[in-house]
Amino acid sequence: MLNKLNHFIQRWMPILTPLSLVVGVILEDIGQHLLFLVAWLFAFMTLVSGLKMNFRDVKVFTKYPKTILFTIAFLHILMPLWAYGLSQWVFDDHLLTIGFILSVAVPTGVTSVIWVTIGRGNIPLCLAIILIDTLLAPIIMPALLHLFVGETIQIDTMGLIMDLIWMIVLPSLLGIVINEVSKGQIQRKYGAVLSPLSKLCLFGVIMINSSAIAPYLKNINSELALVIGIVFALAVSGYLIAFIIGYIVWKDRTIATTFLFTAGMRNIAVGVIIATTYFPAKVAMPVVFGMLFQQILASVFNKLNERQVTKV
Repeated sequence: MLNKLNHFIQRWMPILTPLSLVVGVILEDIGQHLLFLVAWLFAFMTLVSGLKMNFRDVKVFTKYPKTILFTIAFLHILMPLWAYGLSQWVFDDHLLTIGFILSVAVPTGVTSVIWVTIGRGNIPLCLAIILIDTLLAPIIMPALLHLFVGETIQIDTMGLIMDLIWMIVLPSLLGIVINEVSKGQIQRKYGAVLSPLSKLCLFGVIMINSSAIAPYLKNINSELALVIGIVFALAVSGYLIAFIIGYIVWKDRTIATTFLFTAGMRNIAVGVIIATTYFPAKVAMPVVFGMLFQQILASVFNKLNERQVTKV
């Protein structure tokens, strides 16, 4: 029963994700009273993700150091620069610029491992990238935000770092330790329960946080449409650039596939939490809308990737 629920949620993620956003906007008043739950829900999601990893994943770094560093540089240097330039060119609004940067500055998405598995990529390498990038988040995200927007808006850097440690680093490490101590038994015994619960928590995070941007979504105008358009352009370009680079740089197609999805996917839920906690509500707009396209684009580029592999 739970396996069927998990497969159903996984299959319909591209529909359920935007639906969660719509429900959150409709139930705006309720969502605002549940904001205190968001950090706990996300910490649980991260803990569940950590149960699928172990400390041996870090050892992959010794085998693929350049690939891992290149992926992290793509995620946290190239894409933020591209987002900054594009948003500055299109909008004269520093709050939206912060939102666009934040939407691509977050760590790679844990769900990338699903698409790497489907695309027959390198799973150990994928897990290593996710783990290392996740653990570096309390350093990388505050540094990027200060670099790009520190002069235009005051950021509670220490509070941001502590929140990232609490929501990402500690639950990840706890999950890994539990997995190591139990020798994978916890994941094998309770994975069927925890996996759908984790996905439901993601929908809960989206619904609750979307209440913060409800006033902007209720007033449909040209700026809102343009924001969605630029979010889509950033998401497509991220996957497309990763797809092209992957097949130019690496001869091993499993590595190219792994790079495609780890570089294209984002842990946007943490970006939404940071945006709604530390910035005005408008900053969250580009971040929240990023959730609309990730899974759909992953599916599209998986098909393109399959065609490319058959040609090689």
